[in-house]
Amino acid sequence: MKIISDPHSGAVARLGSTAMSAPALHSMRSTRSREVVLLALCAGLFVLALLGPRVELPAHYHAFADARAWQFLPNAKDVLSNLGFALFGVLGLLRLRLIDRAIAWTVNRQMAALFFLGLVLTALCSANYHGQPDGAGLWLDRLGMVVAFAGLLGLATADRVSDRAARALAVLMLVAGPAAATTAMHSLDQLAWVVVQFGGLAILVWLVLNKPVPGAWPVRWWLVIGAYVLAKLFELGDAAVFEWTGHWVSGHSLKHLVASCAAWPVLIALRLLSAVADVAASRTPSRDGVPAGGRWL
Repeated sequence: MKIISDPHSGAVARLGSTAMSAPALHSMRSTRSREVVLLALCAGLFVLALLGPRVELPAHYHAFADARAWQFLPNAKDVLSNLGFALFGVLGLLRLRLIDRAIAWTVNRQMAALFFLGLVLTALCSANYHGQPDGAGLWLDRLGMVVAFAGLLGLATADRVSDRAARALAVLMLVAGPAAATTAMHSLDQLAWVVVQFGGLAILVWLVLNKPVPGAWPVRWWLVIGAYVLAKLFELGDAAVFEWTGHWVSGHSLKHLVASCAAWPVLIALRLLSAVADVAASRTPSRDGVPAGGRWL
């Protein structure tokens, strides 16, 4: 008797005495094909990072448009605008603690926790960098971002491909990201970091173009992507935005605020999942009359 397991759901079908249904077999093949495509994309990005042209860090990269201090705080708005990352990160971690245990430690929840933790780390590392912009600070700033990238890509992969692919991609990002940041700091060649950042965005777009798997979270991924793209545009227009606003706010400060808003669709998805779980729990009373979810709401 032959046994075949579904890599996403863990379901097992025995072939021989009982044949696998056609929809289940199609689902397995679709999952495997997506995993193969994802692996090929990662391999292609790895080759690009090794063989692509050198990318130099701009000479005045650390000279941001708004260098004004406030009280004892240098580059105040670029530092304080990181509070958005901290706020969304803490809200996300608190929401994860409050959601019903029926949703508990799925791979999606693990990846969301990694993402929100990454936002908190991004706030700390980026604020540190902007307080005194230099090469070492930039390296630390990028390490914080890597954790958030890993969680976000892992969550999208769990929603569109499989659990095992989500874990693998998150681990790959946690290894490749620091390696790319370290290479960029020591060799001054930014190619590997550019591939990690924009290659990750390209993978996210590809993931979102795929159909959600059963059990996917209701994240509005195009809003996440839109926030990221808009944030990069503000970053590129740092000085121009500073001039357009009459020196009120710079593009880089707005970049931080807009990028942090990429967490909002994930928070909304968590709220929806929590509401659904609460309704289901309220309809399933236990022996002592307390809802199965363990909470009176």
